Amino acid sequence: MERSFTEDVKQLGYGAGQVLRGEGILAITKALLQSGVSYVGGYPGAPISHLLDVMADANEPLLKPMGVYFECSGSEAAAAAMLGASINYPMRGAVTWKSVVGTNVASDALSHVASAGVIGGSLIVIGEDYGEGASILQERTHSAALKSSIPLLDPRNDLEVFARLVEDGFGLSEACHEPVFFSIRIRACHMRGTLRCKDNVRPRISMSIGWARRASPSSVSTSHPLPTPWRRRSSRRACRPRGGTSWTIASTSTSPVTRITWASSCKVGSGTPPCGR
Repeated sequence: MERSFTEDVKQLGYGAGQVLRGEGILAITKALLQSGVSYVGGYPGAPISHLLDVMADANEPLLKPMGVYFECSGSEAAAAAMLGASINYPMRGAVTWKSVVGTNVASDALSHVASAGVIGGSLIVIGEDYGEGASILQERTHSAALKSSIPLLDPRNDLEVFARLVEDGFGLSEACHEPVFFSIRIRACHMRGTLRCKDNVRPRISMSIGWARRASPSSVSTSHPLPTPWRRRSSRRACRPRGGTSWTIASTSTSPVTRITWASSCKVGSGTPPCGR
């Protein structure tokens, strides 16, 4: 029997103060819309297929009126290539695929995005299953993040935390000019809970509002500012040795201090973040 996502789609349109009730992956989907994404794509596979299924059902009633582009990609490589839209324009976008195997397929396109540096934030939602809940793989994305020096977010199992870290992930991506991995495990994807919603945010650049029209301040309303270069955003950086490698980024007075643990090592006292910027 095919599952219906009618009720899930209705909840994606909730505004500030309303309470979403559903699975963890639904909270992540809602957080993407609250973050002002211009596009969403991906290749289906457990445990993140639900995200694409809900987005597909929400495409006509919700995404298109907001100007959000949705695509169920032909492969993980095609999904990663979509992130190229965030390289030259202040466009936020997200793609998704399954675990390490999907990342391997996407690695060629992903390396070009990470090397060129993004202007708009880009988030990659990775479905993990190293406990073999729905597959025979025991690999983790942490090694791929370590090798490529791409930040990886591994959230605590709570719908409120999922939504907050999705929004913070876009901010982190814009700060370090790299895509960010958001790792979600299979049991967390399907756990149920509640999320106090915020209003959905229309994207800066969308299917209905192009780059030329974006120059008019009245053409679109957003809640996130244009990204600024790394050296302007950060006023203090500290490097710690391997074993507890972390970066403390103290941004401007308008942004709180954010502590980020990088899946990478660096030279003690180098004063240069792993992303090289």
